[in-house]
Amino acid sequence: MPLSALSSAPDDFDFVVGDWFVKHRRLDKRLANCHDWTAFDGEMSTHKVLGGFGNLEDNLLKFPGGEFRAIALRAFDKESGTWAIWWLDGRFPGQLDVPVKGRFKDGVGSFYADDIQDGTAVKVRFLWSRSGLNTLRWEQAFSADDGVIWETNWTMDFTRKP
Repeated sequence: MPLSALSSAPDDFDFVVGDWFVKHRRLDKRLANCHDWTAFDGEMSTHKVLGGFGNLEDNLLKFPGGEFRAIALRAFDKESGTWAIWWLDGRFPGQLDVPVKGRFKDGVGSFYADDIQDGTAVKVRFLWSRSGLNTLRWEQAFSADDGVIWETNWTMDFTRKP
């Protein structure tokens, strides 16, 4: 049984708590003027941790070449009022991705980081939003020009499991 959340915990990510079916779309090549996408299914389950000041997202990704697991860990910093999100791909258990950091405004969470993609410095952007009572959307985009132009390279549309 999960431990209860603290009454002072933020509620920004409460909408992702629960069990979800996921429709993924991933750009075949990033930052290469590619327009070909691969679609695949997945599942996600999220629960609160850290007394509600964090959450843990467990993912099953059903890539065309085989399934794998991954997690996202989110934690809220009370002092800055921002969230940090880390990604851990089960295929590479010793490599925790650089955290994206940000906050929600007008129902959309925007999170950013500086990272490296295939030897190129990039800015990373995650966008989280609720598209309906039982539907969510996540998008990832990269920019190789310091945020002037963004290329969306992965989308996930979530439908709550009954």
